[in-house]
Amino acid sequence: MMLATRILQRGEPDRPWLIWLHGLLGNNNEWRVIAAHCPQWPSLAIDLPGHGDSVAVACRGFDDISAQISATLQMHNIERYWLVGYSLGGRIAMYHACHGQTDGLLGVIVEGGNPGLDSEELRSHRRAQDAAWAERFRHQPIAEVLADWYQQPVFTELSGVHRDALIAARSDNSGPAVADMLQATSLGQQPYLAPQLQQLTVPLMVLCGENDPKFQRLARDAGLPLRTVPLAGHNAHLANPQDFVAELQAFLVNPG
Repeated sequence: MMLATRILQRGEPDRPWLIWLHGLLGNNNEWRVIAAHCPQWPSLAIDLPGHGDSVAVACRGFDDISAQISATLQMHNIERYWLVGYSLGGRIAMYHACHGQTDGLLGVIVEGGNPGLDSEELRSHRRAQDAAWAERFRHQPIAEVLADWYQQPVFTELSGVHRDALIAARSDNSGPAVADMLQATSLGQQPYLAPQLQQLTVPLMVLCGENDPKFQRLARDAGLPLRTVPLAGHNAHLANPQDFVAELQAFLVNPG
C-alpha cells in the first residue's frame, strides 16, 4: 500500500523537492508552517506508516519504510529531492541515505535524529523499552499513555500548556498503529549509522535546539555536522520556526 502524502507547496518548477518526514505520533501537517516559509521549494509531506492517512499501512522495519518512500517518490515523478526529517523521521532519512534507493537524493537535513546505538546490549535494552511502550499504546487509552510519554527527559523543555496541547492533538492517533510502527522502527532495530553517514556523498546537516544537549552530543559523538537553533529544545521547528527556517534555507542554498 502506498504512503499518503500532501503537497504543501508547488514551488518553482526547476527546483528539487523538499520531502518532509514527521516524528512518531505526528503527520503531514507537522511541517505545514515550515514549508510555508519555503515557498520557492516544491514540498511533499509524507504520512509515515501507522500515522495520519497512512494509518492502515504496515511497516516491517527500516528497509520496508525506505522502499515505501522510494515508491512514493516514483509515484509523484519526483526525481530530485532533499529529505528533511524530525526525530523518527530523521532516523528514517538517515537510514534511507545510507541503505536505500537514493537516485536523485541531493542531501539530508535531520532534526533531533539519533544515528543509532553502537552495541547490541544497548539495542536490546531499547527494544525492551519500546516493547513496553508499545504494549501500553495497544491496550490503554492513548491520552493516558501520552501523558506519560511527554514526561520523558527529552521533552523536559515543554511547558505545561504545550504538553497539554500535544496530548490533545496527538490523541487522534490509533494506539495499536503507533505501537506497530514504534516497534518496527525502534532505535533498537536501527543499525549504528555513524560510519556510513560520515562517508555520505551528499550533504548532511543535523539541526538541534540549543536546549537539547543530548542530541547535540549524539551528533558530535557521531562526527556529524551540527547547527543549533536558539530558544528551542528537541522539537526545534515547532518551538522556533523562524530560526529553524533560516538554518534550513542557508544550508539548502550553500550546503558545502
